[in-house]
Amino acid sequence: MSGNIELLSATLAKAKSENRAALVAYLPAGFPTVDGAIEAAKAVIAGGADIVEIGLPHSDPVLDGAIIQTADDIALRGGVKIADVLRTVRETHEATGAPILVMTYWNPIDRYGVERFTAELAEAGGAGCILPDLPVQESALWREHAEKHGLATVFVVAPSSQDARLATITAAGSGFVYAASLMGVTGTRESVGNQAQDLVRRTRATTELPVCVGLGVSNAVQAKEVAGFADGVIVGSAFVKLLLDAPDEAAGLASVRALAGELAEGVRRN
Repeated sequence: MSGNIELLSATLAKAKSENRAALVAYLPAGFPTVDGAIEAAKAVIAGGADIVEIGLPHSDPVLDGAIIQTADDIALRGGVKIADVLRTVRETHEATGAPILVMTYWNPIDRYGVERFTAELAEAGGAGCILPDLPVQESALWREHAEKHGLATVFVVAPSSQDARLATITAAGSGFVYAASLMGVTGTRESVGNQAQDLVRRTRATTELPVCVGLGVSNAVQAKEVAGFADGVIVGSAFVKLLLDAPDEAAGLASVRALAGELAEGVRRN
């Protein structure tokens, strides 16, 4: 079975045709439970998210701040496995028809097996993977299997990336480019910063791929700002914090759905 890279591309193209940015939501698998994460993913799509990234919880998440680290720790202590991540992808996609990606560090895939992981992710209806710590020069094996199975390979670029390096990264990637708005880890912030706009401009000079901005976006005002210059707006920690702070699962689901609705309004540039 082929993965859903074409659905991902079509979803981003549809948002562009509507003169808006796509809303991309991030949620970790297994948090607060495996079933709870599936329901949360469905809720953000019902609220207005176009695409969902399902995080594969990791014991040393170098890109993630305290909020996502806390959620990952809860998921890992709950015994979450790669099979649960794939189930989350499958059930969310089947219920919503939306493109679902996995965001993961490289070590779990390397241990699981690249061929096995890509085949099973495609079979689950996944659209691809975001791989924040996989160097492009070491990615040939991954890209070979991802392409064979119809999966996007999304690399992360940062404000520190030089133009020549950007060109190398974007030439190897597919689906979209994940532009980290600032140097640092995930988390909600007061402002997104001017570095993001410059990074999007420099990245677009190297590729036709859509450029989606993440790290720091947490409300509709920031989403609108980023939607003014990016093809997609990625929000993670703000959703996870609502689930962490919720008194019960029903309240958490209602709050993430409501935030998705506010952000979906924000990314509509008009």
